[in-house]
Amino acid sequence: MDVVLKMREIGAIPLYYHPDINVCKEVISACYGGGMKIFEFTNRGDMAHELFAELVKWGLQEMPDLVLGVGTVVEPGTCSLYIQLGAKFIVSPLLNEEMARVCNRRKVLWIPGCATASEIGRAEELGAEVVKLFPGPTVGGSKFLKAYLGPCPWSNIMPSGGVSPSLENLTEWFEAGAFCVGMGSQLITPEIIAHKDYDKLQKIAREAMDIIQKLKS
Repeated sequence: MDVVLKMREIGAIPLYYHPDINVCKEVISACYGGGMKIFEFTNRGDMAHELFAELVKWGLQEMPDLVLGVGTVVEPGTCSLYIQLGAKFIVSPLLNEEMARVCNRRKVLWIPGCATASEIGRAEELGAEVVKLFPGPTVGGSKFLKAYLGPCPWSNIMPSGGVSPSLENLTEWFEAGAFCVGMGSQLITPEIIAHKDYDKLQKIAREAMDIIQKLKS
């Protein structure tokens, strides 16, 4: 529940993976400096869990109020591994009921990916406090979100996939009722990484946070 409240407070979760741990640290630090104190490490590359373990230790020393979780987890074994390594939340692109049991047993926030009203309902029956709408723009976008929340206003929905830090896009999602948003390559762009322009990333993160806080208020 602490993570859910932090998600509601901040309103945005940056998500990223890079095989170079120093790049990961720079990206996390820039987003954190911009006010995004919750971060989703994407489980994609070989030995990604080893990188994550080092990032958890580093985060505890450098920014102890950072909430660090893991995304792109699709089955319970990997879910258990990351919980053991210190993940504060687990995000999935799909709905896997066995993952719900693993997370609920350890009281770790589980955020499954859903694309239909029935999937969202099933996820909530399984204990999901927050559901990821994925991929957000291609499963109906903000129109689907607004239409769904009409009869189901109790749901906490996090659009992810294609969400950008622009005023127009963030306004569209939050006015439709988004609980928070997940942002990947639209925030942490290939150009920023190529040029190691982490000051620019921090600036964009801060501007996005300012927009979100105004929209939420």
